Amino acid sequence: MKHRILWIVLLVTASLALAACILTAGPKDTPEPDLPLAGIQEEVCGIESCPTAEVITITADATDPEAPVMIKGSFDYTNEFYPEDYAEEHAVGLFDMTGFILRDDEYVIPVNSQVLGYADVDEDNNTATYSILLPAAPQAPLNDVDQNEESNAGVQIFAVEYAPNWTGGPFYADDDEYWGWPGYLASVVTDSENDDEIIGGKLIIWAPDGAQSFPSGFGADGLLFTADDPLMTVPAGYSVIDLDQDPFALIREPIVEIDLLEPDDAAIKDFSDMSYTEAFDAMFEIVSKEYAFNGIPGKQPDWEQLYAEIRPRVEAAEPRDAYNFYLAMREFALAFNDGHVGLDGGDQEGRWVQEAIYGGFGFAIRELDDGRSIVVYILPDGPADRAGMQVGAEILEFKGLPIADAISQTEPYGPQSTDFGLRYEQTVFVGRAPVNTRTEVKFINPGDTAPITADVTAEIEFDSLWATYLGGEYDEYVLPIEYRILPDEWIGYIKVNSNSDDLNLSYRIFERALKSFEEAGVVGLIIDMRLNFGGTPFNFAGYLTDQEIPMGQLQYYNENSGEFEGDDEPTIYTPYENQYTFDKMVLLVDQFCFSACELDAYALSQVPGMVVIGEFPTAGVEAETARGNFDLPAGISFGVPTGRFINEDGTIFLEGVGVVPDIDLPVTEESVLSEEDVVLQRAIEEILNTAQ
Repeated sequence: MKHRILWIVLLVTASLALAACILTAGPKDTPEPDLPLAGIQEEVCGIESCPTAEVITITADATDPEAPVMIKGSFDYTNEFYPEDYAEEHAVGLFDMTGFILRDDEYVIPVNSQVLGYADVDEDNNTATYSILLPAAPQAPLNDVDQNEESNAGVQIFAVEYAPNWTGGPFYADDDEYWGWPGYLASVVTDSENDDEIIGGKLIIWAPDGAQSFPSGFGADGLLFTADDPLMTVPAGYSVIDLDQDPFALIREPIVEIDLLEPDDAAIKDFSDMSYTEAFDAMFEIVSKEYAFNGIPGKQPDWEQLYAEIRPRVEAAEPRDAYNFYLAMREFALAFNDGHVGLDGGDQEGRWVQEAIYGGFGFAIRELDDGRSIVVYILPDGPADRAGMQVGAEILEFKGLPIADAISQTEPYGPQSTDFGLRYEQTVFVGRAPVNTRTEVKFINPGDTAPITADVTAEIEFDSLWATYLGGEYDEYVLPIEYRILPDEWIGYIKVNSNSDDLNLSYRIFERALKSFEEAGVVGLIIDMRLNFGGTPFNFAGYLTDQEIPMGQLQYYNENSGEFEGDDEPTIYTPYENQYTFDKMVLLVDQFCFSACELDAYALSQVPGMVVIGEFPTAGVEAETARGNFDLPAGISFGVPTGRFINEDGTIFLEGVGVVPDIDLPVTEESVLSEEDVVLQRAIEEILNTAQ
């Protein structure tokens, strides 16, 4: 599968493993650089894996003792998704730029051209240092970039990029191909609104002799490696080209420091030092232009009206009323019909929770397809229990309203993308209130004919909330992927708990499960994508089909054109080399499968023979979010999606719809009160019934 290292939350990237020191030893009679050997060795080998028993000879290029032998530097990041959430094995890589030179997004960098370096990431301070020793004989293709008709040997051209081991082995190879066009935490700067053209930063080149040319500037068209580039002759061996100088500067030092750069698009927009109104205005200007679903009916807010409603509330919170500023931002968030819109209020959100929903009445309900609301949990000795309510009771009225209306008037904790997602959240939070809130509840216990009306008072308790919130089952202390064979049925079962944990581990566990199941001869396969809050997609479907799966095209707002435009080519999930086959396959989904989980669920749903089963579709929350993150005053942060996936016909991909089950199980009194996992049981029946 072709990957790019991007800063987006939803597109998984290729991998490079954590590398130990790679030392290049020069010939004994080669002149040493005018630099103490011990100094270089100490700079590179300040880690336990470097040899210490013997002197290591490090030399510059034989033709020039000042040629670079090592690249080192650092990088800072504000967006923690990739350096912290997804990677456990950090590295940097020296990557061949032939794909960019050819403007060929199908180009795959050769394995033997890839050079790995050590990266030391300090997650507490969002920073890292790295070093790469340059190989004496680099193996990338030579590129003749002097733009004349003469045939010259050319030069090898590289960029440095952060490249942790997200999947597979340490190099880009086999199922883990990479087209070598750096953009995130890289030594070059690219223009995301102009086909990711390189516009600055530093490149590393290697020339076989002193007769090769390289651009000394971008030329009139502002593009690199095009016909109007002015030229300079470069010396043999390694040089670093500083693209930020005019003309480009040639750096020839044994150790060259190059800091890797977080793109402006990827970086969190930090407005935290502004006043409330300044921060809101700055954020609103960006969000109102770049929000992913502008122009989509039912998704785009009425920006003018929304600004008129929220701006006065923000202004009234000046200069130091942080809580009312948070409340204004909360109202702003709830104006979106979009589950990717997120607000983190920090201490102010904690205060709101205490004041608004800290209390519970000691019972939880599920709303059935027939419109009834059934009690599925009673807190022992809680308010509802003391009122005589039992599990299985039907709630008729609550808070002075018919229960259906009480649910409809409940404010959700956050915005939702679908009607069914909103309704479920309202059903969960209808039972929350400020502590000591007194109200009436009318219910009929199972087996009774006469309703009971009782006064209940909210008290501090959260058990009734956790009983149904997030499905009532969430456990963060589990492996990202779990698997087992269901012994009674001899069915392989895989539970994908997370798309935002250690990605390399997830790939390995998932494939190991498939391999184990195939060897064991299971009668069928169940993949459970329920209760998975997303992160970055895996393309697990690539193990189960030899067909490509179209996944829509990612679009962003382009400041230059004022339109949403496609980001590169449409996304295609491609098959992996290792394929696994099962006669019967079932995919389980629910409304708690969000974002990247939905991308994987959709791809799996397209695998021939796969049957999708669930009581709900997936959440219908599908967009790209990493470019729309804002730090605001008072410790508050806000996020909106800025990238949307578009189908070939121009319609929105998955957002607001989700992956719809082939077998849509009804939500009944029997199912919500069952102690069994009724969805899993239905999947088992599907495999066993059709396997005969």
